[in-house]
Amino acid sequence: MLHSNNPIIKHKTGLLNLAEELSNVSRACKVMGVSRDTFYRYRELVDDGGVDALIEKSRRSPNLKNRVEEAVEQAVMEYAIEFPAHGQHRTSNELRKKGVFVSGSGVRSIWLRHDLENFKKRLKALEAKVARDGIQLTDEQIAALERKKHDDEACGEIETAHPGYLGSQDTFYVGNLKGVGRIYQQTYVDTYCKVAHCKLYTTKTPITAADLLNDKVLPFYESQQLPVLRILTDRGTEYCGKVEHHDYQLYLAINDIDHTKTKAMSPQTNGICERFHKTILNEFYQVTFRKKLYQTLEELQKDLDEWLSYYNNERTHQGKMCNGRTPVETLIDGKRVWAEKNLTRI
Repeated sequence: MLHSNNPIIKHKTGLLNLAEELSNVSRACKVMGVSRDTFYRYRELVDDGGVDALIEKSRRSPNLKNRVEEAVEQAVMEYAIEFPAHGQHRTSNELRKKGVFVSGSGVRSIWLRHDLENFKKRLKALEAKVARDGIQLTDEQIAALERKKHDDEACGEIETAHPGYLGSQDTFYVGNLKGVGRIYQQTYVDTYCKVAHCKLYTTKTPITAADLLNDKVLPFYESQQLPVLRILTDRGTEYCGKVEHHDYQLYLAINDIDHTKTKAMSPQTNGICERFHKTILNEFYQVTFRKKLYQTLEELQKDLDEWLSYYNNERTHQGKMCNGRTPVETLIDGKRVWAEKNLTRI
């Protein structure tokens, strides 16, 4: 696997890594939206000069004939206004679903030409369009305008080998529902493929933490014929305690699942759940609470399940292993990795 912290060539190394993971150049090129010629050119550069050879050395004036078609450029600009919170790779992946093929770096080049290269500038362009044309804002645009200007999300990478190798579980406080009370969400995210499972409760206890695994997570992995080997949690009381007196710890022990805890006072070590919580807040809760008044927990859970189906099966993901695929597509491809490594539990 190739690794680089240089954002300029990250998409190039991602293409080469994806082709290696899938053992299929054509499929990797189709997923990333590039030609096979481009793939082999990248691989030849790496073979001759290593990863650093992927950095363009040329300083010649750009050839305007090499720019994307006007229709593609217009589609990228319109998408930037419609979904200002989406990054360059998310934009590329979503436009590809509509038949507009442009790479993530191509999207950024278009943004740079039109002063749209960051979230703040895209918000400014959206506000200008509202003032000029008086358009009615969509839920996505309203959510983007309400977001913080500075991103303080936790970062960090976790070693993971295949789907089911390591799951990340956390508790998310949703809010207070009139007539119901406090609402907590138990969240489980597979650190390899980013498939997510969530369930809502009115308390956060060891029983509710174990119930998510028993009701949703383990049945799903059994249906996929995959084991759940290890789970990462924080040190909250719903996850930690003496095994013989703690329902969650006892459930893990009975099912032969290893338990790893984050470092004290370091929530960034469970950053995958933290990032997912930001996504579900922006894309689901902030949108659905504007459109609907919920009377029961079951009603909210039903809409949450529908959004999770979209997230897992349709929404493209830019994670390290996903590379523009959906979480379920990544899981299916990852099953081959697990089979090759023959990692089984007795």
